[in-house]
Amino acid sequence: MSGQSAVAEYRIEDLAHHSGATVRTIRAYQDRGLLPRPERRGRSNVYRDTHLARLRQIADLLDRGYTLASIKELLEAWDAGRGLGGVLGLVAEVHGPWSDEEAVRVSRSELDERFGGDPDDAAVEEACALGVLEPVPGFEDEFLVPSPQQLAVAAELYAAGVPLPAITGHLRELRTQVEHIATRFLEFTTEYVFARYLGQRPPTDADAGEAAALVRRLRPLAQQTVDAELARAMQQFATRHLQQHLSSAPLPARQPPTPVALPAETVRAVRSLVGVEQVAAFVTAATERELQARTMNELARRSTE
Repeated sequence: MSGQSAVAEYRIEDLAHHSGATVRTIRAYQDRGLLPRPERRGRSNVYRDTHLARLRQIADLLDRGYTLASIKELLEAWDAGRGLGGVLGLVAEVHGPWSDEEAVRVSRSELDERFGGDPDDAAVEEACALGVLEPVPGFEDEFLVPSPQQLAVAAELYAAGVPLPAITGHLRELRTQVEHIATRFLEFTTEYVFARYLGQRPPTDADAGEAAALVRRLRPLAQQTVDAELARAMQQFATRHLQQHLSSAPLPARQPPTPVALPAETVRAVRSLVGVEQVAAFVTAATERELQARTMNELARRSTE
């Protein structure tokens, strides 16, 4: 690089060093039309800051999931004067956080303590595979937790008696179903909302800006819709589930009545009054009458207070 000139100049090796791309990648981008050809000066190729900026744009779009073919279309639109700012703003909006949660760090000892106190390497490995935990480079016993709420739910379920393999299995099943819901929501909004902005390839700067504003407005709707429907379904199915379990549960065995010993003189008096066969019926009727009388007396007493 010539440090004395007003405009920075790079050899291909210097450009690779500053951009993070390899020399082979830079040449491949040139061959595919993604990167302008360098200026030929004698036997050397000279690159400038415009090449460095373009390489950084390509790297950013690749990180966001764009293919090289899509990037070429976007860059051609930029070169044709249609603008790339709106498109990059839309990309940034879509790739922005879709939750207010902030990732936190947790140590391995803290994890073990939250889940019973016994180290479980298999469970940690499974959590990393699911993205519930992310290893922190350079820190062997520390993890990043993208969703503290998700980890808290797992800890509560474990404390309630649900085994860790059952929790991770449930999460895998739930994730498949939620990804289907997300796909349908995107298809729905694209068909009825975003198609008019994104029909052009690539969209104009103004259309991309309007689409980015719509993403900000519609982003919470997916969460709100799922929350409302989940609450409705849980109320409906939890009530039904409880009723089914209560109706199928065996009733407790009915205890036989405790016999009451009556004085012998009372029994002889009742026997002489109603006969031997009617003693039990007479005692039952007398007891019921006494209970009714006491109930009436209690009601009368309350009404006068």
